[in-house]
Amino acid sequence: MQDRFDAAHIEPKWQARWSADRLFLAETTAGQGDGERFYLLEMLPYPSGRIHMGHVRNYSIGDVLARILRMQGKRVMHPMGWDAFGLPAENAAIKGGVHPAKWTWSNIAHMRTQMQRLGYSYDWSREVASCSPDYYRFEQLVFLKMYERGIAYRKRSSVNFCPSCATVLANEQVVSGRCWRCNSVVEAKDLEQWFLRITDHAQNLLQGLSALEGKWPDSILAMQRNWIGRSEGARIRFPLIPPAADVDPDKREVEVFTTRPDTVCGVTFMSLAPEHPLTLRLVRGTEREEHVRAFVDRVRSLDRLARTSDSLEKEAVFTGTYCKNPVTGEAIPIWVANFVLVEYGTGAVMAVPGHDQRDFDLARRYGLPVRVVIQPDGETLDAQTMTEAWEGVGTMVRSGLFDGLPSDEGKKRVVAHLASEGLGKEDVHFRLRDWLISRQRYWGCPIPVVYCDDHGPVGVSPDSLPVVLPEDVAFTGTGASPLAKHEAFVRAACPTCGKQGRRETDTMDTFIDSSWYFLRYLSPKYEGGPVDPEAARAWMPVRQYIGGAEHATGHLIYARYWTRVLKELGMLPPEVPDEPFERYQNQGMVTMMCTREGCGRVHAMSKSHGNLVEPDSITEKFGADTARVFILFASPADKDLEWSDAGVEGAHRFLQRVWRIVGDRVERLRGAMPFTGKASVLGEPAQALYRRAHRSIDQVTRDALDRFQMNTAISACMELCNDLGRFEAADDVGRSVERFAAETLVTLLSPFAPHLSDEMWEALGGLGCLIQRPWPVADPEALREDVIEMAVQVNGKVRGTIRIPAGAAQELALQAARQDANVRTHLEGKTVKKVIYVPGKILNVVVV
Repeated sequence: MQDRFDAAHIEPKWQARWSADRLFLAETTAGQGDGERFYLLEMLPYPSGRIHMGHVRNYSIGDVLARILRMQGKRVMHPMGWDAFGLPAENAAIKGGVHPAKWTWSNIAHMRTQMQRLGYSYDWSREVASCSPDYYRFEQLVFLKMYERGIAYRKRSSVNFCPSCATVLANEQVVSGRCWRCNSVVEAKDLEQWFLRITDHAQNLLQGLSALEGKWPDSILAMQRNWIGRSEGARIRFPLIPPAADVDPDKREVEVFTTRPDTVCGVTFMSLAPEHPLTLRLVRGTEREEHVRAFVDRVRSLDRLARTSDSLEKEAVFTGTYCKNPVTGEAIPIWVANFVLVEYGTGAVMAVPGHDQRDFDLARRYGLPVRVVIQPDGETLDAQTMTEAWEGVGTMVRSGLFDGLPSDEGKKRVVAHLASEGLGKEDVHFRLRDWLISRQRYWGCPIPVVYCDDHGPVGVSPDSLPVVLPEDVAFTGTGASPLAKHEAFVRAACPTCGKQGRRETDTMDTFIDSSWYFLRYLSPKYEGGPVDPEAARAWMPVRQYIGGAEHATGHLIYARYWTRVLKELGMLPPEVPDEPFERYQNQGMVTMMCTREGCGRVHAMSKSHGNLVEPDSITEKFGADTARVFILFASPADKDLEWSDAGVEGAHRFLQRVWRIVGDRVERLRGAMPFTGKASVLGEPAQALYRRAHRSIDQVTRDALDRFQMNTAISACMELCNDLGRFEAADDVGRSVERFAAETLVTLLSPFAPHLSDEMWEALGGLGCLIQRPWPVADPEALREDVIEMAVQVNGKVRGTIRIPAGAAQELALQAARQDANVRTHLEGKTVKKVIYVPGKILNVVVV
């Protein structure tokens, strides 16, 4: 064997063999029979041009699992594809003059090569790309079915609009009221937009999280619950008082949702969102119109997320109009407030400054009344001297016929009273809003609708799908979608009457593309719908999904919703679970110092921060196995990892050490048979190595599959390597133990460093590839050690180690500890105050 592991020659050799032997196809199992199906998936990437080490971390975790599961006899589905639509491709077209399609497909080809160079065990026969008409034709078909059922609908909505880019922006693309791309001031604009009724499934999506307890991270479940945001309360109607009632004869009331109907008698003003349909109508033609309109225009240009922040300076403007409190009959002044958003609740808030902090801040600023209607137990609040709102429960006061009632009972009584008067009712509110899917950009899935003067928006015939995105378009650099100016695309016959119509030029939100890709993998050539029902029955749900925590309130919500809708439409069999991802694991980010001038902070790796490290720079110098081992060993899978060049070199040294230690033994071990007997018959050195091998099997299996602690799994391999390196066989039995330990080492290491491991296996005379061998199983008897090694601490610091019989009494452990020279040094002249002894775990001697 060569003296060093030459990755440049060895790794391509094994990648070619794995591909030629078709080892990673889901239809085949690695020589272990027709095993249990296991669908394993990592989130698909956006083809931005290069994968970086953050990607490598995600995919390496998945690949370790895939390889172990295959070796355990399971039929593993492990595919890969591309979330290929999106705005970056258009930006590249504008900046570099390259067409988004050419840019995207070129990036896909490069990134696929990078992944194959890393030796990932993907079934590339199932590869999909969301920008392919063969893919998006089916999301167009689903949209048509949704439109037929009323699940997809069109309405006018206020959106963030950049006048310079001439396009709608998502909330996340508005930074301090300005466009993230051109820094222009963003305007609020009312546009006709397409929506999906995700709110119809709000309760079901919330309830479904219960089935994921213990299988998804608690933090992800909490974020989803918060995003869905179920609140129980009441809808209350505040009738408008003339002349306000005259300005809008169809809307003579302000409706609010509140979780605190017990505070209704403490309402001293009403707060409307600037976008509320009543806001400008109330002041139309009045002396306050100009003032209110200026306030509305200013607030609507602000970042909506910032408007909900606790740090926002609360501002408001009086409309000059009033509504009536349905319980007290009082006239309530109507204001417009900057912190009220039209998309939350009803877009109107009954302001109770005595019992809501935001209302309190506004009231104090503008000299509005503060009224106490809930007194906490054992306290008496004075509205004149209060420095903050009381938001807790208590006893109702100054509330007329409800005086003296506890808050909880008062809520029910107030709602019942309002219901009897026709002015309120119990209600449940969800924070989740219907999904706005319209995007005024080019590089996305076309919405399959034609507008007809006689029939309005009409879905195209399913037989005409796909509505193909034309590629002969011109990019002007303004950011506006070129589709609207593509005459051949826009001109289309009405599917109903055949008259000349106009095709929809909005494209779909790219979150739709990633809401069902995992289903298309199951049958990528199926022509009858998004997924072959038989394939879905066989493989769903995804047994293990791996991705980033940043997708908690986006992709994961939408994928869960899309699965439910496909079942509702009959496109998925009823036996397929509502929850598409049985288990979910989010990996931590890879962070590195930002290299952009003037930054100097640590950020997650990304192109925007200029701190990318591509795997190519590592694989070319050290090899793919080094890149994989480093990224998995440097930190627990769910924790952030700060980049370290020294860590890469350390991983490379470890692999070279494995190569040397096993390679030095190849000749004398090639003819030996691995030991399979009882540990008790072996002499102490051989027994210790044999037990170490079985402990390593046990730890790697548990750490990788159950705990996702790839770092400690690799650490177990390192310990076995060290013990093997110190072992010298004294006879044939010792040589068989040595053979067993060497085989175990390369087998356990193979999911992490598959190229080196297969080369070592071949050198040892093994047949085939390691992924075709059974995964080793630890012998329980070998795990039960007669003699154990245990750390000894003095005042909490490790000062030595002892070897004692398993289960030894405390006195025997102390006696052995005092024989250790370093421990004895730290005990001399000290008084033992306390001994903490956990048999088999630790001995800590506390001295003074």
